Amino acid sequence: MDKLKKIKITQISPILETQNLKEIGGKTGNAYESIYIIARRANQIGREMKEELHGKLEDFASHTDSLEEIHENREQIEISKFYEKLPHPTILATKEFLGGEVAFRSEEAKGE
Repeated sequence: MDKLKKIKITQISPILETQNLKEIGGKTGNAYESIYIIARRANQIGREMKEELHGKLEDFASHTDSLEEIHENREQIEISKFYEKLPHPTILATKEFLGGEVAFRSEEAKGE
């Protein structure tokens, strides 16, 4: 994730808030289609975050250490804590969808 995206994500509250279903459904004309789009985007965000976290933690992995040689790494713990504090991907996807940042095609447009 680039720095601007990190700043944006850390400014979003990680607490789940009630959403207006009419507002969500108004974007596509169908609440179920809107929720499906949000779910697909949340899966994308979750995958990106997981890949990024595993990439950062891979730097600390030692494949030759035995159980006795593994020690606590403060930087690794800080990275993990940062990712634990991030908002859930569904919250991020909902904010993006309501903000008009998610591109999607309607079912009618797909068939044409």
